[in-house]
Amino acid sequence: MQPITVPFNRHDFGSDFLWGVTISAFQNEGAHDKDGRGRSIWDVFTQRKGKIKDGSHARIACDFYHRYYEDLLLAKQLGFTVFRFSISWSRILPEGTGAVNDAGIAFYHRLIDACLELGLVPYVTLYHWDLPQALEARGGWCHRGVIFAFEEYVRICVREYGDKVKHWIILNEPFGFTSLGYMLGVHAPGKFGLSYFLPAVHHVALAHAAGGRVVRDEVKDACIGTAYSCSHIIPYTQNEQDLQAARKADALFNRLFLEPALGMGYPVEDMPLLKKIERRYALWRDWDKLAFDFDFIGVQHYFPLVVRYNAFMPVVGISEVKPRYRKVPVTALGWEISAGGMYAVLKQFAAYKGVRRIIVTEGGAAFNDQPEGNCVKDAARTQYFQDYLGAVLQAKKEGVPVEGYFAWTLTDNFEWAEGYRARFGLVYVDFETQQRIVKDSGKWFREMLK
Repeated sequence: MQPITVPFNRHDFGSDFLWGVTISAFQNEGAHDKDGRGRSIWDVFTQRKGKIKDGSHARIACDFYHRYYEDLLLAKQLGFTVFRFSISWSRILPEGTGAVNDAGIAFYHRLIDACLELGLVPYVTLYHWDLPQALEARGGWCHRGVIFAFEEYVRICVREYGDKVKHWIILNEPFGFTSLGYMLGVHAPGKFGLSYFLPAVHHVALAHAAGGRVVRDEVKDACIGTAYSCSHIIPYTQNEQDLQAARKADALFNRLFLEPALGMGYPVEDMPLLKKIERRYALWRDWDKLAFDFDFIGVQHYFPLVVRYNAFMPVVGISEVKPRYRKVPVTALGWEISAGGMYAVLKQFAAYKGVRRIIVTEGGAAFNDQPEGNCVKDAARTQYFQDYLGAVLQAKKEGVPVEGYFAWTLTDNFEWAEGYRARFGLVYVDFETQQRIVKDSGKWFREMLK
């Protein structure tokens, strides 16, 4: 069934539907060496020649560290009631473990207090890709000790902020940061190969559940979730080899971390490669520690993937059929625009018995925005949100327990390996002057959320 594309307003989603906007610490804060913050893997990675496409860094980024109140006011003025942000692990623990940085603790108290003052519900992400470099020096996510370091960090955060923050997201896109950072080497820390990827997957999956248990133990009435990147997987043809390739891709992109958290173990039947985790990296007692009963699951869908069998691709035997070969609409990053994919992944995730509530914890699109005076006309982004929200509404009408939508992102920011070339914001940022200009898409949200 095709998703809804007719006009709608916020009331169609119900009075309890959550409308939020999202940022992340490394991409927005700047102040890279301010007030005792330690280095993260991304601070190191951005210094490596050729790793960031525009040669940039995030030492200043959006200067959110100093301008947070201004940006919170923008979120409030645009009509949002939820503000999702992440905590920088190395701002709290500069060496990853051990001595706590009081100035870092104080910054997030100020940020949380400002959210509450303005009537914005804080949704706090505990890990959004910025592992302390001191932990990476010991092996990072490939080293089992990172699990215990993560538990220590989470406990410090929730004991500090748990009386004011009740909504917690444990990890952001675990498949994203393990595959891009520990398999393909295109994101921090820049490691390449299965010998890094598989242990990183297992330790992230264990930390994922362990972090949830810490929050449950420490915060009364906590609402605990985690955020998965997911893509609607489409076989290029209906021949058996392409269908099998699609099942493999689905096991990796959509099920790799969700199913262990639900107590189902890794999806080894469709991706036998994952059996190597059990043989090489898992301890016998690990299998009881992978599951955690999350209160909600965060779904983050940007684009579908069309895949086919490829005998020349080592190990997995899968390749993507790129959007440019299929002549479909794309964003500035070449990502296919498909509201039908949004609808499909919501239906897929809702089909799991253990998934009781879903929030779209990120959603948005990059386009080549250019200011015209004090205006930024971004009709393509506005249409994108209309189409994708239409898909969310249809899924909701069909019984999918989707309870919120958080736009990515409030302001243009440092978009990882893309640098500042990829603009996702509802608010345009001139990175030379730090001037903010609300884009037409932000104005559309403001009208829709009245």
